[in-house]
Amino acid sequence: MPDTLIKVDLSKSAYENDKIHNRWHPEVPIVEWVSPGDDFIIETVDWTGGFIKNNDSADDVRDIDLSIVHFLSGPIGVKGAEPGDLLVVDLLDVGPLKESLWGFNGFFSKQNGGGFLTDHFPLAQKSIWDIKGLYTSSRHVPGVNFAGLIHPGLIGCLPDAKMLAAWNAREAELIATNPTRVPGLANPPFAPTAHAGQAKGDVKAKIGLEGARTVPPREHGGNCDIKDLSRGSKIYFPVYVPGGGLSMGDLHFSQGDGEITFCGAIEMAGWLHIKVDVIKDGVSKYGIKNPVFKPSPITPNYKDYLIFEGISVDEAGKQHYLDVHIAYRQACLNAIEYLKKFGYSGAQAYSILGTAPCQGHISGVVDVPNACATLWLPTEIFDFDVMPSSAGPIKHIKGDVQMPISPDK
Repeated sequence: MPDTLIKVDLSKSAYENDKIHNRWHPEVPIVEWVSPGDDFIIETVDWTGGFIKNNDSADDVRDIDLSIVHFLSGPIGVKGAEPGDLLVVDLLDVGPLKESLWGFNGFFSKQNGGGFLTDHFPLAQKSIWDIKGLYTSSRHVPGVNFAGLIHPGLIGCLPDAKMLAAWNAREAELIATNPTRVPGLANPPFAPTAHAGQAKGDVKAKIGLEGARTVPPREHGGNCDIKDLSRGSKIYFPVYVPGGGLSMGDLHFSQGDGEITFCGAIEMAGWLHIKVDVIKDGVSKYGIKNPVFKPSPITPNYKDYLIFEGISVDEAGKQHYLDVHIAYRQACLNAIEYLKKFGYSGAQAYSILGTAPCQGHISGVVDVPNACATLWLPTEIFDFDVMPSSAGPIKHIKGDVQMPISPDK
C-alpha cells in the first residue's frame, strides 16, 4: 500500500492541521518531499473545512466567511523539480473518506459570494447528496440518481514571487473599476483568515498579507473545476518554485460543466492516490503557459441527452457581441425553465445542472453578433421521461420536498 502523506481529522478545525493551507504564496513551506516515480495518498477536507453541515438548514451556506477557503492539502515537493520543468501528476484513484459518505451543493447569497445565476437565485440554498458507491441521490432533489465522476476541483503548484505579484496587481486593478460591486469582482489578499501551513513568525505574516486567494483558476492551474480530471487523468503542471509545491483539495463527487452553482458540484472530503514525475525544461519544450491534461478514460455511461441552446442576448433582451458567458447562462436558464414543467422548483433544477454530469459546449463564436452555447442534460439520470411529447409534460415532482433556503440577515 502507498504511504498516506497527509491525513485529515474531520472532527478538528482545518487550521489545526499544519499540512493544510488556504493561500497561494511561494513561501508556503513544503510539508512532504517525494521523488520522481513515487506514488502516495493525500487526504483532503472539503473546501470549506467542514463549515457546511449535513442538515436541513441553509444558514451555514448563508453565513460562511468565504475568506477562509479553499483548504488545500500540501504543498508536496518533488525532488529535482526546478522552475521551467513540467510536473507530471498521474491521478491513479480518488474517492470519498469512508467516514464521510455525503456531499453538499449550494447557492451562496448574492450578499456573500453570489454565483453564476445569482440574480435569479439571490438567497442561500443547499442540497445534501448521499454517496452510495458509484451513485448519488438527494433528499432535497427527488427524481434523480446518477453516477459520479470524482475529481479534485482545485490542484496546482505554488507560484513564484513574480507571478504572485502579477496576480495581485491585475486583480486589484479590476476591483478598482467597481470597488463596491456586490458580489465583488475579485478577492484580494486577506490576512486575518489566512492559513499558512507550517510557516511561522514573519514568513507566516508575509503570507497572510500577500497570499493570493484560492478562488479563481490562474496560470498555475488552481480552481479550474474540470470534471473530467478524474481517475486515470494525467496532468502537466508548469513548475515555478524548487520542488513545485503541489497542493490539492476541493474534491467533488460529481459536477456539471461550469460548476454553475459556485458552492458547486457535490462537495466532499476525500483522498487522492497520485504518482508524480518530472519533464526537465518541459515548459519551453512544449510552449506551455497553463497546465494541460489527459482526461479520465472512465466517465459515466450516459449517451442520451437533451440539449438546450443559448445565445448572447440577455434576460432583458439586450444584445451582446459574441459573449459566451451570456450564451451559456441563457442555455442554463432555458434548461431550468424546462425542468420546472415537470414539477421541480427553480432551485432544484439549478442544483441538478450544477451536480449531474451535464456537458457545456461552446458551439459558435464566429457568427456576429451572437455566440451560441449549449447545455447537454443527460436524460437517463431521471426516474421519469423528460423528453418532449405531444401529451405535454407531467408534473412528476409534487412539491412536498424542497431545498432548504435561508433569507439574508
